[in-house]
Amino acid sequence: MEYYGTLGPSCQDAETLSALFREGMTGIRLNLSHVGLDRCAEWLDHLRQAAQEATAHPQLLIDLQGPELRIGLLDEPVRLQEGGITQLGGGGIPVPEILLRALSPGAELLLDDGMLLLRTERCTGEMAFCTILRGGVLRSRKSIAAPGLRLHPPTLTDSDYQNLKLAKQCGVTGVMLPFVRDAEDLLTLRQALSAVGAPEIQIFAKLENCTGLICLPELLPHADQIVIARGDLGNHMPLWELPAAQKDAAAACRRAGRPFMVVTQLLYSMHQAAVPTRAEVSDIFNAVLDGASALMLTGETAVGAYPVEAMRYLVKTAGQALAYLEREKGEGT
Repeated sequence: MEYYGTLGPSCQDAETLSALFREGMTGIRLNLSHVGLDRCAEWLDHLRQAAQEATAHPQLLIDLQGPELRIGLLDEPVRLQEGGITQLGGGGIPVPEILLRALSPGAELLLDDGMLLLRTERCTGEMAFCTILRGGVLRSRKSIAAPGLRLHPPTLTDSDYQNLKLAKQCGVTGVMLPFVRDAEDLLTLRQALSAVGAPEIQIFAKLENCTGLICLPELLPHADQIVIARGDLGNHMPLWELPAAQKDAAAACRRAGRPFMVVTQLLYSMHQAAVPTRAEVSDIFNAVLDGASALMLTGETAVGAYPVEAMRYLVKTAGQALAYLEREKGEGT
């Protein structure tokens, strides 16, 4: 079983990273939606120092931008007041042009993993005016989900190609590709890795929308590991349908003998709480029973108040699940 954290302000120092390794962390993710690999030298130095101190040999995953839609750079966080109107593009909130061209009245947009919800009222192709149905604070580079819109941005961005050029020398062992839509996306990434002399780096295909779920059978031969990424995946279906989607994806991976990872909100309450909810530890336990070969914390370690405690709960809960499976196996013989 692999246990991943996400590198961020809450755990970027060598002392905290070393503590995470001592709790059982075996790998770490670096989210390149917010920063380029060329600007992470200090964090990576701290990671190497911590790994040496803890005698660990961690996996290093980079999470590319890929064909993901995100808010652009904001001068400062924007408070979106429920019931109000906000402008996208044209000097308002910066969003990708491909999204503005596809919007029509009535289209809904989910921002920041669905924390905020907008409904398009009027659009020109260069800007759109939206009613704020679910408000909150919006920050730069947060995710955008547009259920029902047919968009096809390029598999890799210019910054993705730049990051891939640096991946091998930075010690990257795996690349996570968001919003995988078909086998062609994975083949494009595989070709890009070969082109920069890093064909040995593994590919982690992230299931983040219904298209990815539908195409999972064709993805399996081309991915080293499947990632059931429940944050954006939960934006593309009613949340009450998400558990069944996760179960179906896990079953497909098991049948194909393909390792899979479960990620997003495993211990979400531990952003602010030192102890998780009972539902969260049950979620981790069940992910292991379903056959997950890896589990990953995201904001819990990157920006949470209790990164080390979160890793402890993740590893110990999964350990109990593995012990339970062994007992079940023994009783069945």
